[in-house]
Amino acid sequence: MIEETNIVPAKSGSPARVIGFLALGLVIGIGGTLLLQRKKDHGAAGDQAPKKKMYQCAMHPTFMQDHPGDCPICGMKLVPMEDSGDKAPASAGKGKIVFYRSPMNPSLTSQEPRKDEMGMDYVPVYEGELKGDVDSIETHSVVTIDHERQQLIGLTTAKVRDGFVSGEVRTVGRVAVDETRVRKINVKVEGYVEKLYADFIGKPVGKGQPLFSVYAPEFVSAQREFLLALRTQTTLSQGSFKSSGNDLLEAARRRLLLWDVPKETLDQLEKTGEVQKSLTLRSPITGVVTAKNVVEGARITPADFPLEVTDLSHVWVQADAYETDLGRIKLGMPATLTLEAFPGKTFQGRVAFVDPLLDPKTRTAKVRIEFANPGLLLKPEMYGDVMVKGAGRKGMLIPRDAVLEAGTQSIAFIAVGDGRFTPRVVETGASIGEDVEILSGLKAGEEVVTRANFLVDSESRLKAAMAHLTAKPVTTKPAPAPAGHQH
Repeated sequence: MIEETNIVPAKSGSPARVIGFLALGLVIGIGGTLLLQRKKDHGAAGDQAPKKKMYQCAMHPTFMQDHPGDCPICGMKLVPMEDSGDKAPASAGKGKIVFYRSPMNPSLTSQEPRKDEMGMDYVPVYEGELKGDVDSIETHSVVTIDHERQQLIGLTTAKVRDGFVSGEVRTVGRVAVDETRVRKINVKVEGYVEKLYADFIGKPVGKGQPLFSVYAPEFVSAQREFLLALRTQTTLSQGSFKSSGNDLLEAARRRLLLWDVPKETLDQLEKTGEVQKSLTLRSPITGVVTAKNVVEGARITPADFPLEVTDLSHVWVQADAYETDLGRIKLGMPATLTLEAFPGKTFQGRVAFVDPLLDPKTRTAKVRIEFANPGLLLKPEMYGDVMVKGAGRKGMLIPRDAVLEAGTQSIAFIAVGDGRFTPRVVETGASIGEDVEILSGLKAGEEVVTRANFLVDSESRLKAAMAHLTAKPVTTKPAPAPAGHQH
């Protein structure tokens, strides 16, 4: 038998029912909150997933790809791109995209994004990149390189400064003999060398020192004729033919003098009356023997020159001057010579001659400088450093590496701030060591690019070429068609 139990339902306002509903609501709220938080965390984790690393060219930042390699434009190695974060996009300040161009062939453009034949994406060209610049020139354009890329390519600058432009011209010179101090010794009569005193090349000789003696039959005959004329003049001196005797003696004396017979020899011949067998020839200058074409016993004629004597107390230095330096070299300018053989010693000289002809092979002209040579330290065929000292002047100087040759023009890139570099046509003057003089195009205090300017130049040329390629051609509207005509 089942015992029935009466269950009395609780009143709606009882505390037990209220607590139950509250507990159920709390459980549902906590569960929903946890579920929403899990979804939010999952979404945030998905948003923070690592992005694919991209690589770009330091000189052409518009070229990017998702793997390492080389830039197809300039050949530089691509560098990894940093996460920009809150940085402004690359196109900020450049305006809207005007068109797209091929990274391999800038002449290929498109109004829509596309790929080239090699599968490379066309790069965008922005409106700001095509705007003209007052500092741009026909073949170059202003370029912008941020600080990070400047460090990467090693870009450095230097200030245009006021300095002193010296008129010095440095070159290399060769010591040579003074051609005005060379004497060739010869004989006026035919004979035979009996004694040779200057018997080797380089032997020093003094003025009047005997060089060699020669036996000449004509010389012996001339002495006898002189003695005969002397006796005749003595005999006729008492009569009316006195003048004839004097004329005969004078003719015989002059004949011997023309044969380079010293006056002392004639005086001795007149005093002693003894005929000398040989004629001794003496040096006309003080110097050294620089040529010897005779030995003892050799037969010589008036056509021969047995010896050559050169005075080396003064020498020439033949220096080569480039045509760019010839305008600064004048006659009479002081010059110095230094030699490795005598370190610390400087020889002083003066410019005596500038060759009026230019060597077509070396494009140089000879500059002759005269130097005193005490002690005969300067020896012919020595080489040394020559410096011609001209008048200096004030001028602007920059490092020589800052100037680039662009056809008939010289270009320098000026840093104008905010990573911008503008090309400037400059006119150069004299070179002073590692610097060059600037005649026009720059102002003192401006910053010029000295390193990596070849990379800046290539980027500037490319940008200028793109600006020319994208110039809009002038078009004319066609004439209106006749009424009733359909195209």
